[in-house]
Amino acid sequence: MESIPSREPAAPTELPPKYYLDYFLFLVTFVERLYGDILNTNEKEFIRGFRALSEDAQCLFVRFSNRRGLFFRTSKLKYNEIEDIPAALYELEDTGFIKELSALHESYALEILNLFTKEEWIKLAPPTELSLKPLKKPDLIRYLNHTYTFGLLVNQINTAPEETVIKVGFEVEVMMLKFLFFGNRHADMTEFVVRDLGKVNFERYRDDAYTARFPTRQDAEDKLMVSLTAEQFYEMQEAATPPEEIFDWFMNWQASVHTLGEVAQPGYIKLINRIGMYLERQKLPEQALTVYQLTDHIPSRERRVRLLHRMGYLEEAIALCEAIAQDPQNADERFFALDFREKIANAKKRVKKSVTRFLQDSESVQISIDFKYRVEQGVVEYFINSGRVAVHAENYPWRGIFGLIFWDIIYDTNVQAIHHPLQRMPSDFYQPDFYRKRVTQIRQRLSELETSEKIAQILESTFIEKFGIANVLVDWNEVLLELVKLMALNLTPMQLRAILLEMATNLRENTRGFPDLMVWDEKGLELIEVKSPTDHLSSQQLHWMHFMADLGVKARVLRVEWKNAPEPTNHQAI
Repeated sequence: MESIPSREPAAPTELPPKYYLDYFLFLVTFVERLYGDILNTNEKEFIRGFRALSEDAQCLFVRFSNRRGLFFRTSKLKYNEIEDIPAALYELEDTGFIKELSALHESYALEILNLFTKEEWIKLAPPTELSLKPLKKPDLIRYLNHTYTFGLLVNQINTAPEETVIKVGFEVEVMMLKFLFFGNRHADMTEFVVRDLGKVNFERYRDDAYTARFPTRQDAEDKLMVSLTAEQFYEMQEAATPPEEIFDWFMNWQASVHTLGEVAQPGYIKLINRIGMYLERQKLPEQALTVYQLTDHIPSRERRVRLLHRMGYLEEAIALCEAIAQDPQNADERFFALDFREKIANAKKRVKKSVTRFLQDSESVQISIDFKYRVEQGVVEYFINSGRVAVHAENYPWRGIFGLIFWDIIYDTNVQAIHHPLQRMPSDFYQPDFYRKRVTQIRQRLSELETSEKIAQILESTFIEKFGIANVLVDWNEVLLELVKLMALNLTPMQLRAILLEMATNLRENTRGFPDLMVWDEKGLELIEVKSPTDHLSSQQLHWMHFMADLGVKARVLRVEWKNAPEPTNHQAI
């Protein structure tokens, strides 16, 4: 057996002083190569102008673009690696990369006012008979914003000694370049830092292996529009915008949206469901139902059934239940449709859910109350005391075995789902297309899993070869190899192939819900789902229980009953 690579931490890495400029230049060059034909005139002009800047000016601009906000106080700038900050500022202003604060920036009033402390505003504010000292800063900012014209406040700032506020330009162009590179709005330039500090080791590819995430300009603009709309929704919630206004805003927005491309659809669907759930929480069922009707993607159909039932539309609720039962998208929909249809049909009778019936019919075990807050560990010790080996594993080894068996297929660049060198998973990983695009490769790999020994050998060789490289399914823990080999040697190849295929067809849903414990002895492996007295069985957990039973895999739910619990005390009212 080959030795497992050392897990000793590497020596700390020191980044060069202008590392951030190297990253930005790499990003720009990469985007030019992959998306040069869809960049617009402004973006191309920005790139040409940026490359013409001196190195110091480039550094200062990138420093600005990597920070939050668009406005900065020049008196607060301190970057040791930039030799002459005033000269760099002059160059950026002369070339249009920054502009001095003016009354034209009124739409950014709150950001600008918040650049200064409360104490500074007490000195900067126009003369007033009101004492500003007792006010907290947020109240002071509101007072200034509502009492004085923005032009007057700008004049107060600009006439302050040694105080200059500037606005960074080309924010739209920089945003689009970063968006084209990362493919989303939540990743940022710190991903480069994480890689180069050795925090994450990414899979490596040839320079010509990367493909464009966005085939057309419209695809990129669609996904960016959906992302920005989602951000606006969160901002409206934080600003306590009335929910009726949020509903009107969203319905007007979506009515104006053309048919979105494939790349933007997942984000659009997620936004629909999040707004629907928000409106439900705000006690606006009719509005929530209207929003949910924009998609059939989970959990929209379940939420619509519940709302229809609550509003008294029983026939419509039953019809939708039947549609879900005929083509469920996951275990939640499958069992919900069965249970809720029965609930409507037997309105006068208390109907138990499928998961509840299964849980109540399960075996029980007595565990010390000392394990009340770590119930799985209590059951582990119960099995150890009975002479068996047990570990609390849950989804971890199942995800790991899938990631190791199919590693090269997951990260196959021929599928055109790898778009930049900092990507932790293919862009289609949690989409239905993942299986459809790789079905031939997956089935071929499964056919190669002929014996338990062959499976264990594949797992071990991949584990050693890829050790430490980021894989969304593989958590590099010392016991992972031991657990996945245990599974390979205790499940038949047929059983393991069936489980892996079930996972592959729906990675988003079927990489969760596996039993809590792996328990084994000389008689073989058993999977145990542990449930405390207050815990519930999920639909996905029930799905795997049925699936394992059909395969002949030993799996069961074990209900915990507390022993050594204190006797209940009767308290008299005083």
